[in-house]
Parts: sequence; structure tokens; C-alpha cells
Amino acid sequence: MDATRPGSTETRRLLDERTADLQRVKAEYDNYRKQVRRDRMAVREIAAQNVLRALLPVLDAVESARRQGTVESGLKAVADVLETQLGSLGLRTFGQEGEPFDPTRHEAVTHVVSPGADRLTCTEILSPGYRAGDRLLRAARVVVTGPPPPVGTGDAPRSHDGGAPREQPGLCP
Repeated sequence: MDATRPGSTETRRLLDERTADLQRVKAEYDNYRKQVRRDRMAVREIAAQNVLRALLPVLDAVESARRQGTVESGLKAVADVLETQLGSLGLRTFGQEGEPFDPTRHEAVTHVVSPGADRLTCTEILSPGYRAGDRLLRAARVVVTGPPPPVGTGDAPRSHDGGAPREQPGLCP
């Protein structure tokens, strides 16, 4: 019996084997294309976030000029277009006076104690926070007002030996 003859079991087995190989290679290629597409999108998002992050000082300067009242009509038009275009790239501002303090979104620059307060609240926005999509580009810098610390806790952290306070990284003096 000839193994290359159409209809033989050996030919059928070889055909099935090659078909399975081809299907496997096609599936691997499809997965590769999807992975490349995801990687390209991730690189694009990271690049856009880096550009947005680099432009935050420009937005801060514009906001500072607005507060000082030195924004002329020409600069105002440029600032408005800049903010609109950055918004179209996904840049969103956040940070409102009166909102609850959230350490994942806010950076407390100053803490004001208010005996009548029941929770930490952002009472002044020193600089707004920015997000691009789900990513935090910069936390909002805020003044926080809240209740006094619980009784029995000192104002400054103490060392374990009861000595002078130690500096804690990331905390303002």
C-alpha cells in the first residue's frame, strides 16, 4: 500500500498534523500581533504622560500669572488654547477647597488644627493636581484643616529610646 496515495491513513495523519501545526503558528502570530498592539498603545500613553508632566510647570506659571492679574489678552488666549489642547490629550485637573483630604491624591503642605473639625478637609489649594486617564501625574498641594491629634500623642515623633524626635522622610518640618 502506497503511503502517498490519497485517502490512505498515513496521508490523513500527515495532513492532520500539518493542519494542527499551521493552526498553532497562526494562533501564535495572532497573539504576537495583539501583544505588539498593546505594547504600542502603552508606549504611546507613557510618552503622552511624560509630555504632559513636562508641561505642568508651564500651567503653574500661567496660573500664577492669573492669580497676580498679569495675564494680558494675548497671553490669556495662548493659555486657554494650551489648556484646551492638553485637555484633549487627557489631562484633567483636580483639587477643590472643601473636599475631603485623600493622601493618595493630595499632598498636605500645611496642617491647621481646628477643634470643631471632624475630618481632614482641604481648605486651600496651593497648586492643583493633575491626572491623565487613570494615572496620577501630580498630587494637589493643599492646606489641610482637621481635628487635633488624639490625646496622648505628642506633636513630634519620638525615638524608641524616649529621646529627641527623629526626622521622618517625606514629612514637612
